[in-house]
Amino acid sequence: MGYGQLSVVLLVIFLFEFALSSSLCPKDQSISLVKFNETFTIDTFASLKSKTSSWNMSRDCCLWDGVKCDEMTGHVIELDLNNCCLVGKVDSNSTVFQLSRLQKLDLSWNNFSNYHISTRGVAPMIFLERNQLRGHLPKSIQNLVYLNSLDLSSNNFSGNADVSLFSNLKNLRTLDLSYNRISLTSENKVNFTLPESLWNLALVACEVKELEFLRSAKQLFDLNLSNNKIQGRIPDWVWPIWMFSLNRLNLSHNMLTNMGSGNMDSIPSYVCNLDSLRVLDLAKNNLIGEIPQCLANISTLEVLDMHQNNLSGTIPKTFTIGNSLRSLNLHDNKLQGKLPRSLANCKELQVLDLGNNHLYDTFPMWLATLPKLQVLSLRSNKLYGSIRTSRDENMFLELRILDVSYNAFTGNVPTSLFQQLKAMRVINQTMKTPTYLGDKFGFGSRKYNYSVTIATKGLELKLVRILTVYTIIDLSSNKFEGQIPSIMGDLIALRVLNLSYNGFQGHIPKSLGNLSVVESLDFSFNQLSGEIPQQLASLTSLAFLNLSHNHLQGCIPQGPQFHTFENNSYEDNDGLRGFPVSRGYGSNKMPETNNTAFVLDEESDSTFLSEFMKAILIGYGSGLIIGLSVAYIMFSTRNSNRLSWIVEELEYKITMRRRKKQRGNQRHYRR
Repeated sequence: MGYGQLSVVLLVIFLFEFALSSSLCPKDQSISLVKFNETFTIDTFASLKSKTSSWNMSRDCCLWDGVKCDEMTGHVIELDLNNCCLVGKVDSNSTVFQLSRLQKLDLSWNNFSNYHISTRGVAPMIFLERNQLRGHLPKSIQNLVYLNSLDLSSNNFSGNADVSLFSNLKNLRTLDLSYNRISLTSENKVNFTLPESLWNLALVACEVKELEFLRSAKQLFDLNLSNNKIQGRIPDWVWPIWMFSLNRLNLSHNMLTNMGSGNMDSIPSYVCNLDSLRVLDLAKNNLIGEIPQCLANISTLEVLDMHQNNLSGTIPKTFTIGNSLRSLNLHDNKLQGKLPRSLANCKELQVLDLGNNHLYDTFPMWLATLPKLQVLSLRSNKLYGSIRTSRDENMFLELRILDVSYNAFTGNVPTSLFQQLKAMRVINQTMKTPTYLGDKFGFGSRKYNYSVTIATKGLELKLVRILTVYTIIDLSSNKFEGQIPSIMGDLIALRVLNLSYNGFQGHIPKSLGNLSVVESLDFSFNQLSGEIPQQLASLTSLAFLNLSHNHLQGCIPQGPQFHTFENNSYEDNDGLRGFPVSRGYGSNKMPETNNTAFVLDEESDSTFLSEFMKAILIGYGSGLIIGLSVAYIMFSTRNSNRLSWIVEELEYKITMRRRKKQRGNQRHYRR
C-alpha cells in the first residue's frame, strides 16, 4: 500500500471515529429521557413493541427509537413518541424540559391527561393532538416567544380561547386548535390579531364567528375554519390579503351567504385570482347564484367542493387541458344543463359527485377514459336514455363507486360495461390498515379527505372519508329492464349492489355467489322470477338482503347469513317457502325508510356517541366493511366533523385490539 493510499485510509478512519464520538448523547440527557419514560405507562392497546422499549442506558440515546440528535454535538433535538399509547401526565418538573436543545416534541395520538406549558426548555415545535388534555388553554402560551408550531387539536380543552394568547408569538407558523370545546374570543373587545408570521391555521369547530382576528395574517398558506358559526358575507379586505399566498381554503359547514361583494351571485369572479389555490371547500353553506366559470381555469386547483348549497346555473364548462383537478363535489345544489364535455380534460380526476341536482343529459360514457376516476355519482338528476358503451377496452378501469340511481335511464344494462371495471374485479389482500381517497392535503395530522354521498340500506348517507375498499354499484330507481348480467359475478370486490326499483326480469344469476365480500344486495321491486340461487348462501359477509316485491319461488336457501334476515327481505314473493317466511309471512310490513336528518343536541351528545361507538365496534368486530364505513357516514348533523375525528380514534383502537388478538392467537398456535 502506497503512502497516498495509507493516508486516505487513516483519514477515513479518523473521520469515522470523529463522527461516532460526536454523535454520542450526553449522559445527562439520557438520564432525563429515562426518567421521563418512567412517568408514564403503556395502555392495553399498545402495539407489539413500543418505541421506548429500546431506551436503555447501555446504548447511546441517539440510537433510541423516537430520538433524534444533532449530528455534530449529540444533543437531543427531536423527540417523536406519537402513537405510542402512552398514558400519564407531563408536569412542570418533568425531565423532558431539561432537554435544552430540543427543537421538536411530538406526543400526539396518546393518552396524556395533562401537559404543563413550561417556558423552561420548551421546544419550538409542540405536537399534542389527539390526547386527553382538558381544562382551559393555559395563559402561559403567550410567553412562548420562540414557538414555531403548536398542535393541540382533538383534545378536551374547554372555555374561551382569547386571540391575545397568540398575538405576540412572532415566530408562530402553524397553529391547530381544532376539535376541542373552546370558543375563540377577543377579550374586552380589543381587536387582537394573530401574528403575521402564521402560515397554517386550523380552527375547526372553535365557535369562530368573524374574521377580524386574521387582518394581520398576510402569509396564510393553509386556512381551515370549517364547522364554525361564520355567517353572512366575507369582508372585502380578506381577498387582497389571501390573493397571493393562500393554497388551501376550507370554509365549509358555516352559514355564509356571500363570499364577497353583495351582487346576485354569492361567489364573485375575483375568487379565481387565487391562482395558487389547490383546495377550495365551501360546502354546506347558504351560497346562491352561479358558480364562476373561471374556476375551471385555475390550473393548480385539485379539490373543488361546494356541495349542499343553493347554487344554480350550470357547471363550469372550460376545464383546461392539463388541469390538476382530483375531486369535484357539487352534490345537492340546483345545477342545470348538461355535463360539460371539458371534464374529459381532467385526467387527474378521482372523485366526481354531481348528485342531487337538475342535470339533463345522457350517460357520460366519454368519462370512461379518465385513467384515475374512482368515484362517479350522478344520482338524483334527470339523466335519461340507454347506457351505450364504446369499443374502447379501457373504460372506467379504476372505478370503485358507480351511482346513477334515481334517474330515468332505460333499456338493458350493457354487459360490456362490466367487462371493463377492472378495479372491481380484484380484492386487495395485502392491505393491512384502512386507506382512503385523498389524504394528501393539509398539515400535521389533519388531512383533507374526499367525500361522497351514497345510499345503502334505504338511507342517503355522506361518507366523509372514502375507504378504497368500499366498492359500490347502485343502479336503483331507474327504468332498466332485461336480465341482470351474469358477468356481475366477476366483480368480486363489490361490497354493495343495488338494482332495486327497476324492471329487471328473469332469474337471479348464480354467478353472484362469487361475490365473496358483498355485504348488501337489494333487488327489490323488480320482475325477477325463478328460485333464489343456492350459491348466495355461501356469502358469509352478507349483512343486508332485500328481494321483496318480485315473482320469486321455491325454497329460501339455508345458511348462516340467511338465518339473520327477516320476513321483509322476501315480502310479496308468493311462491317462496321456508324459513323465515313460514313463520308469520305476510304479517310483517316493509319498514318505512327513515330519511330524516339525524340531528344531535348537546344533551344527547354523550349518549349517542357511546351507543355509536358500541355499534361500530360490533360491526367492525364481525369483519364488516360497512360496519366501519358507517363510522364515516354523517347524518346531516352539525357535529359531523367532531364525530369524524372520534371515529378516527375508534378506528385506531380497533386496529390495536385486532393486533392484540392476533398476537394472542399466534401464542396459542405456538403452544
